[in-house]
Amino acid sequence: MQDWRKRITVESEVCHGKPCISGTRIMVSVVLDNLAEGLSADDTVKEYPSLNLDDIRAAISYAARLVREEEILPLR
Repeated sequence: MQDWRKRITVESEVCHGKPCISGTRIMVSVVLDNLAEGLSADDTVKEYPSLNLDDIRAAISYAARLVREEEILPLR
């Protein structure tokens, strides 16, 4: 997803300023945690009916962008 900025918002008064799916209080980290636990994108949308598949893609794209921009330290 090229334009995740339309679907991800950061507002200081919503979820303590954590990145959320626009128009919701569902944090990007919650979406990513669900995917990491093995839920499919479709299952995640079923668990959070206010989301759609483009929101899931936007969360993944946002995370990918963060990883590209940050220096990752090796795990020990």
